[in-house]
Amino acid sequence: MRLKIEEYALIGDLQTAALVGINGSIDWLCFPRFDGGACFCALLGGEEHGYWQIEPSEPILGVSRRYQPDTLVLETDFKTASGIVRVIDFMPQRSIVPDLVRIIVGVKGRVKMRMRCVIRFDYGKNIPWVTRTERGIRAIAGPDCLLLSSSVPMRGKDLSTVAEFEVAEQQRLSFLLTWYPSNQISPPPAIDPEEALEQTIALWREWAGKCSYRGRYRQAVVRSLITLKALTYSPTGGLVAAATTSLPEQWGGPRNWDYRFCWLRDATFTLYAMVSAGYADEARAWRDWLMRAAAGEPSQLQIMYGLAGEHRLPELQLPWLPGYEGARPVRIGNAAHSQFQLDVFGEIMDLLHAANRVGIDPSQEFWKMQCLLLERLGKLWQEPDEGIWEVRGPRRHFTHSKIMAWVAFDRGIKSAEHFGLPAPLSRWRAYRQAIHEEVCKKGFNPTVGAFTQFYGSSALDASLLSIPHLGFLPATDARMRGTIAAVCRELSVDGLLLRYKEDAADDGLPPGEGIFLLCTFWLADNLMLIGDRCASRNLFERLLALRNDVGLLSEQYDPIRRRMLGNFPQAFSHVALINTAFNLESSHGPAQERPGS
Repeated sequence: MRLKIEEYALIGDLQTAALVGINGSIDWLCFPRFDGGACFCALLGGEEHGYWQIEPSEPILGVSRRYQPDTLVLETDFKTASGIVRVIDFMPQRSIVPDLVRIIVGVKGRVKMRMRCVIRFDYGKNIPWVTRTERGIRAIAGPDCLLLSSSVPMRGKDLSTVAEFEVAEQQRLSFLLTWYPSNQISPPPAIDPEEALEQTIALWREWAGKCSYRGRYRQAVVRSLITLKALTYSPTGGLVAAATTSLPEQWGGPRNWDYRFCWLRDATFTLYAMVSAGYADEARAWRDWLMRAAAGEPSQLQIMYGLAGEHRLPELQLPWLPGYEGARPVRIGNAAHSQFQLDVFGEIMDLLHAANRVGIDPSQEFWKMQCLLLERLGKLWQEPDEGIWEVRGPRRHFTHSKIMAWVAFDRGIKSAEHFGLPAPLSRWRAYRQAIHEEVCKKGFNPTVGAFTQFYGSSALDASLLSIPHLGFLPATDARMRGTIAAVCRELSVDGLLLRYKEDAADDGLPPGEGIFLLCTFWLADNLMLIGDRCASRNLFERLLALRNDVGLLSEQYDPIRRRMLGNFPQAFSHVALINTAFNLESSHGPAQERPGS
């Protein structure tokens, strides 16, 4: 039976990630990077497309799981009539090649266990050539090689590797999966699983201990920070939007996208989350990644890039995979990378101004690039675009996009004024004023009493809840109060928010996606900013209750089926959680600080 999205947990080594099901099955794993070909792909296909399960071979009476406190080390306990056994899953922080470790611990009694590993490379398509080695088995297909070793005997069966064994109380057994390039003559040296476990726990706890948040939501904040760290590609500092591709935003539909890339619009919210929590090094690495990725001719600026700043992210479909619960097509790559979106200019300028304000070293080279970007934006801001939600319909004059163009000039002006940087201030101020006047005239619909999705529209869009965060208007402005009220009235489902009504923008895509967690966190921020702190806290705590049993959030949520939707875990949901927690506990949280002076 297919697991629910929320029944998975994340493990990773800061370069790749795996999803472990509550049934002890690893159904998603990409070596050696997020965008590499998966060797376990049951999440999007079936058992024939690759998985690795360790579970009792006798009836299971109960399952519980948890992360070891302040780590990304997962523990799953299985209770049977014979006793209790624990499976510990983790990926050590990488030295040379990636490893995945599974340690089986007898907690009580004596439990019969079974293991089955079905390796399929290239997203479940290629069956590898498997041979026995001194360390266990070796599986090769094309450029990829996996070594599976264990302290228990293994054998081949039906194009898979299996084992049957018993674990007694206090006994510890282990499995080790290692990837390396198939053309490498000698395999990498094996790591010691128990030593790796101790080191991994220590490293994660040392990192988590730096968190400066001391409020009532510390546990949720630390778990979200660990999740963001796990979604960071450490060699470059890039932060991917999610660890997965094609987990649906709509049951059985085509709204299935690859999120294993880095979006510029995540930039400033992520920086504030990291800096607020005391992680300046991670914020600086994210800033540096963004500047390397965006460097070059301003006309070639993209909305998203690969983990190392790659520009070409061609979108392909994998017809051999049926998709999660039949949601097709399964996609790798993302065609949205070629869209034109005005908001990225604002995101870059906002990030760099914020980085300078919080003490991250400014750079003259960065400033030269910023000036070129604003020169380019001066020629483009009146053009229609695809907007923040990357709609696959016609370009429009999206209100949020215009506001982000205003942000770009506003932050450029403030950076020049506050840091004594050379700039054509009179021209930038003229652009800033012109955009503000146009948005207030064309983006606000007096009949609706709210800012609307695009000029001349009556459709609501929850992205406009970001207006106070951006400093365009305060939340207490009558037009903003009207927008908050209208969004709550038109986009609320059981008190949680859709991002927009799909028929208002997404031509050719059927309606029916879930509520958008990021936007609902923004609503909590707005309630706080207009003085309704009680309602803000209640909504925030309701959002916390939507996390799964190990504290993770997806992109969306279905309040009818009470299930998670979309790629998982989703970085922006966790970024929003951290920022809202700081907003509620401080008068100087990101919602108040981001507009800057």
